[in-house]
Amino acid sequence: MSKETTTKQGRLYVVATPIGNLEDITLRALRVLREVDRIACEDTRQTRKLLDRHGIDRPLVSYHEHNERARAAELAERLEAGEKVALVSDAGMPLVSDPGQHLVRLCIERGIPVVPIPGASALVAALAASGLESEEFLFVGFLPARAGERARKLRALAAEPRTLVCYEAPHRLAAALRDARECMGDRRVVVARELTKLHETFHRGRLSELAAYFERVAPRGEITLVIAPAEARVAEETSEVAGSLVERVVELERQGLDRKAALKQAARERRMPKREAYRRLLIEEEGKTSGGV
Repeated sequence: MSKETTTKQGRLYVVATPIGNLEDITLRALRVLREVDRIACEDTRQTRKLLDRHGIDRPLVSYHEHNERARAAELAERLEAGEKVALVSDAGMPLVSDPGQHLVRLCIERGIPVVPIPGASALVAALAASGLESEEFLFVGFLPARAGERARKLRALAAEPRTLVCYEAPHRLAAALRDARECMGDRRVVVARELTKLHETFHRGRLSELAAYFERVAPRGEITLVIAPAEARVAEETSEVAGSLVERVVELERQGLDRKAALKQAARERRMPKREAYRRLLIEEEGKTSGGV
């Protein structure tokens, strides 16, 4: 056995698994899965397929969103007793839009080492092959399922200067693309579907173009969206506006609006929720009061 699995102290391994192609798993991940005392997984049937493919036979225990709190406490006790446990999700890295947070927090609180075993990730794979700016990006997980909440989320992200990456369910894809077009402008977008699998596809174009396409053609499978930042001119204008929130509110107050109405108008101009505008206003005012320190 390796040095990292021979110590008597319990240890939690957070192990990335393939997102489609079963060959996409590291040698280190396979070794850890062979050596741990048990494997906690979302769906034992799904994980068993992977283990059988690589000739691994270890005890499995279910760990999913419906039993996470109770199972986390149980696993933490086993770890404190000295067991080595691997945590895996059905695909990709655990905790990235998947269960695992409760167990990791318990381990940290109890002084149990948490060891990440990196590997395949849909968000990184989609970004790398998108052709869009990848030096800086923001991952926002799954967009809200409800239309109103989704629109609010997208409006709040409209001024974000980095490339956006998110996951979406196939039956909501057309609506999400349409809402993004309305809230953020007609930006470039890449729809990555079934990454690493037999029917992997990339659709590239503008939000309006792909919204129209997927209204006609119903998509299937796992979907990752990569949305480009605003065009340079729009981003510059948005940055200039967003950077002078206090001044804009003061200017509107001078024009006769009360503070509440002025803030509401400034938020509308920036395409951001009023609550977010108020938060930024307080931060700017605090910075000015403290001399910007």
